[in-house]
Amino acid sequence: MTRINRRRFLTIAAASAALPAGVALAATETATWSGVALGAPAQMKIVGMTDAQAAPVFAQVAAELDRLEGIFSLYRDSELTALNRDGVLKAPSAEMLEVLAIADDLNRASGGAFDATVQPLWLAKGGQGNVDAAKALVGWDAVAFDADEVRFGTEGMALTLNGVAQGYVTDRVVMILKDAGLTDVLMDMGEVAALGHRADGAAWVAGVSTPAGEIVERVQLSDRALATSAPMATVLSGSDAHIFGPDGNEGAVALASVSAPTAAIADGLSTALCLMDAAAGAEMVAQFAGAKIEALS
Repeated sequence: MTRINRRRFLTIAAASAALPAGVALAATETATWSGVALGAPAQMKIVGMTDAQAAPVFAQVAAELDRLEGIFSLYRDSELTALNRDGVLKAPSAEMLEVLAIADDLNRASGGAFDATVQPLWLAKGGQGNVDAAKALVGWDAVAFDADEVRFGTEGMALTLNGVAQGYVTDRVVMILKDAGLTDVLMDMGEVAALGHRADGAAWVAGVSTPAGEIVERVQLSDRALATSAPMATVLSGSDAHIFGPDGNEGAVALASVSAPTAAIADGLSTALCLMDAAAGAEMVAQFAGAKIEALS
């Protein structure tokens, strides 16, 4: 059984390029879309657009979210579930290869602490298998990928890309909004991404909160992303945290928050930091240009 405490609610607040300078956001028209994204309730708001003007943007974002779920989801028919089922994925999408490359970079930079092959162990810790047997199926070195195929070197292996894919999806949505001419965007998809500024010209401000909802840090963001990981935000069977290393052991970090130029990198680094000591974690983050530890406890 898995108990999920972490709030998962997609919120996008954006100002269109046509928003007059100096006009308060609350005084302008706001278009709103509500639906489901990544298996959770979702909401997007665009300030300075009518519903009719925003409809094409909303439709494009919704379509992209659905398309990316068809690649990375563990809960529907996707490239990832096909790979985990068959042990091989022929002709993987460019998006899958890009996320695997990021996971590879994170694995090397973290000294192996970040390992996307922990899915069998995650299931076993959740009561769906034997933990000792699952440990034998974990090992990033047994994953090979190129433009032709992704292949596991050990039968029974499986990937979870949750430590980076959600950030990657956030980045893709931000690109759509930027291409649509939206200049000032704040988006929360578990990872927070910001473009431009607030209506008053100040940077966006995002709070870093514990699983209990306590704000422990406030971070100014402009053209960058913020990700926060807390091992006990999701609790597996018993009292096991949902973030653990390839050996199944949990780290001593209760909360890690990282800002970076992309949400994918911020996402992966915050996850890996939960499994590393402070010195090793700082060395890892320093390998990614523009990344910064915002909170660590």
